[in-house]
Amino acid sequence: MRLQYRLVNVFTRKGGRLTGNPLCVFEDAQGLSDGQMQALALQFNLSETTFIFPSDVADARVRIFTPGYEMPFAGHPTLGTAQVLQSLMSLGDAVALELNVGVIPVSAGSGRWELRANAATVRVPRASIPDLSTALGLEAAEVAGPPLWVNTGSEQLIVPLVSEDAVRRVRVHYQALVAVTADGPWAQVYVFAPAGPGALVSRFFFSKADSVLEDPATGSATANLGGWYLAQHAELPLARTISQGEQAGRPSTLRLRIDNERRVFVAGEVVELGRGYVEL
Repeated sequence: MRLQYRLVNVFTRKGGRLTGNPLCVFEDAQGLSDGQMQALALQFNLSETTFIFPSDVADARVRIFTPGYEMPFAGHPTLGTAQVLQSLMSLGDAVALELNVGVIPVSAGSGRWELRANAATVRVPRASIPDLSTALGLEAAEVAGPPLWVNTGSEQLIVPLVSEDAVRRVRVHYQALVAVTADGPWAQVYVFAPAGPGALVSRFFFSKADSVLEDPATGSATANLGGWYLAQHAELPLARTISQGEQAGRPSTLRLRIDNERRVFVAGEVVELGRGYVEL
């Protein structure tokens, strides 16, 4: 079985070919078992790998795997796969992807791709702010507002901080993170702070094999940040440009938009880096 794939970078910064979050997209995954897809995702060992199938309700059915498990939704795989599909199927600037959370519309324009996220659900974490701040290596006073679990397809803990400096000083302690996120799906946290008019800086940490890793660009967390803003009754429409990934060695730029109808959109650049095949 010969399987064609493409490597793309998503949420690149100013078109930088080696910025953003890497993604492997398998162009035609028909015939692959769940175990084979999981093994291929581990083989490439990127944060996510996607697999394209035919769909009766969208332009394609897409499944998203990390090296360890399947995800129902993730932002950079959605945008990156949309660009690959546009090329493969000669589609226009509107692409619909059938994911495990339903059909997600994606559109192209102004040099980037934009997805519309599902409506968010929110809930208050059990952990106290002092315990959360300790898990982040910060003081309690550096948490700027209410932390919330937010879910637009992949539930994550969103924690606002007081400053860029606080975001850059975060040092996540694995066991403490596991403890304060015990009421969530897994140990993970997204932190952010203002970085000037209409700008934010953010970081996303997640657990893997009893350690903590940092993601260079997290579209799902950006969508969940939109849900956090809605829960704070933010003035609409809202737009933010978000810098992420500098401390992970992959500077990235993400864009969050919330319209007057309370719909959340996440956008970013996608750059194709290469193509190849594997044989099984």
